[in-house]
Amino acid sequence: MNKQESVINSNEYFEALLSDDSDSQIYDLSQELIATDNPLVNTVWEQSKEFLRFLVEYKELMMMYKCAIKEVKTKFEVLDTEFKIRYQRNPINFIKTRLKSTTSIIEKMRKRQIPFTIENIEQHINDVAGIRVICSYVDDIYKIAKALIQQDDIKLIEQKDYIANPKPNGYRSLHLIVSVPVYFAENKKNIKVEVQIRTIAMDSWASLEHQLRYKQQTENEAEISEKLKECADLISEIDSRMLDIRMNIEANSNEPTEEEILLTKLSKIDIPIE
Repeated sequence: MNKQESVINSNEYFEALLSDDSDSQIYDLSQELIATDNPLVNTVWEQSKEFLRFLVEYKELMMMYKCAIKEVKTKFEVLDTEFKIRYQRNPINFIKTRLKSTTSIIEKMRKRQIPFTIENIEQHINDVAGIRVICSYVDDIYKIAKALIQQDDIKLIEQKDYIANPKPNGYRSLHLIVSVPVYFAENKKNIKVEVQIRTIAMDSWASLEHQLRYKQQTENEAEISEKLKECADLISEIDSRMLDIRMNIEANSNEPTEEEILLTKLSKIDIPIE
């Protein structure tokens, strides 16, 4: 294969452009196209410039989603700090974040038969930016969700309560789609973020269920599904019992004095005063 044939090999070219570590490959291929004096190659180069413009817009959009993740994660961290002082315990066990991969975005849009454009990603794909908040108890889930939603700059777009109404397979979690403003140097943009809030037990089940079921096809599919559903129901019962135990302890504990409350709060505030 000669140089021109290599340059106009569309599979090689577009795979390079879409790869996660594409920057150096894009530069090399673009320089090769510019240096080639051939009408067919020039046509490819013009088309490629259009794709390069799209790629720049796409990477800028992904940067915005990353910033939106940071904004929402910070809000949860602030709430967790406040709850630690106010209620003497942390409702949030840990936070996971993720940015949906290009491959996953393309596959999702392909299944929905939606053209792969910047506008369609923003309008139709709500889970490009994702945050998972893991709580200790079920009531913490709703406290944290309410505290987030009532903030002035957060707009609730959609809420699905799979705790009150579990999925048929037993999956439980509270799902929120929220919009958060992200401020840049010259403008502000409202970005959608998917938030999943669940207990430690719910998260463990979901993780193990995904590992066991991912791309697995077995003859006893129905039996496995039934057993996983039974495990999900048992885990839900454990969550409920643990919450009852905590509430029972709180109800039967001696009421602390005002001085004890203040001293406890002071011990939770680890910010030094200069």
